Amino acid sequence: MTELAPSLAPWAVHAATSRGRRHAEPGGDARSPYQRDRDRIIHTGAFRRLQYKTQVFVFHEGDYFRTRLTHSIEVAQIARAIARRLRLDEDLAEALALAHDLGHPPFGHAGEEALDSQMRPYGGFDHNAQSLKVVTKLESRYAAFDGLNLTWETLEGLAKHNGPVRRPTGWLVAYDKLHPLDLDTHASAEAQVAAIADDIAYNNHDLDDGIRARVFTLEEAVELPLIGEAWAEARAAHPAMPRDRAITETVRRVINRMIQDVVDEAGRRIAALAPRSAQDIRAAGQPMIAFSADMQLANQAIREFLFTRMYRHWRVNRAMQKSKRVSQMLFQLLHGGPQMLPPEWQARAGEAGSTQCAQLVCDYIAGMTDRFALEEYKRLTDPNIPG
Repeated sequence: MTELAPSLAPWAVHAATSRGRRHAEPGGDARSPYQRDRDRIIHTGAFRRLQYKTQVFVFHEGDYFRTRLTHSIEVAQIARAIARRLRLDEDLAEALALAHDLGHPPFGHAGEEALDSQMRPYGGFDHNAQSLKVVTKLESRYAAFDGLNLTWETLEGLAKHNGPVRRPTGWLVAYDKLHPLDLDTHASAEAQVAAIADDIAYNNHDLDDGIRARVFTLEEAVELPLIGEAWAEARAAHPAMPRDRAITETVRRVINRMIQDVVDEAGRRIAALAPRSAQDIRAAGQPMIAFSADMQLANQAIREFLFTRMYRHWRVNRAMQKSKRVSQMLFQLLHGGPQMLPPEWQARAGEAGSTQCAQLVCDYIAGMTDRFALEEYKRLTDPNIPG
């Protein structure tokens, strides 16, 4: 028997009270506004390119490791699970989860750091702001407008992915002037769900990838309290289970514990606030969707372990340094020589070395996959490879 979706809570985002889209569109679609947003996101070129963008390991290091695409799909699954249990709009939470990494450049955080350093004289680079730029400007799929013309609620959630934006920069400032997103408040509960689902997926799946990449061992990971407890439970329930299956069983149990903790903590916070609308959630002085204090400590321990044992592992460091060099060199060459850009980009570049040129080159590089960035680097630097 199919499980029916629960009725929405009063503090959920309700499609009937949506602030709509910046550009009016004809009605008559059987889908809800947030289902349409989700579908538009899935059909973008930016979403498809996430398949070849680094999560931690560069694409050529193995087909098994997570990419930005598989990570986004996993975040969406966790977000839907939490949203359903809290009686929130699952489609909005899913749309935000699928879109949250659209602005990530190639090579993961190494690429982001490289672009930010190059863009510092021109306002810097932030992948959250770039995600908003992708869906409001850079995707050009519709005759009537730039971007995807997503609902206000989806755009708000992307802009405030990490909470209120006290000092907006770059595209956040420019777009907020055109279509105010109330940047100084918290986002909806659905956006907060997508954000914490990102944390849950990121840490757990990096544990899984790190063990399989042999940058640390399972025995080292189970020294962490939450991981150790889940591992002990898995082994007790299935003593003869093969090691590989035990790893995935452990990660699954940790994810389930984190989801349950978020649901319980959100229930306590919502009960204390007694919100009557989504606007009450936005106006609250703290996030309503969060880990408990104990789970926050456990999650922080996992983060610290991953930082020291994985993100700073010598193999990962080598890949990061090479990736940074590729991103920096691409920016410097194209910013100083926009005549080397493809014609459709060159026409909008402006003068070499200008702010306009820097912003366009940044958009060009941010949209690249790992593979294309490496190929473009070779074309621009190796005289034996045709341009």
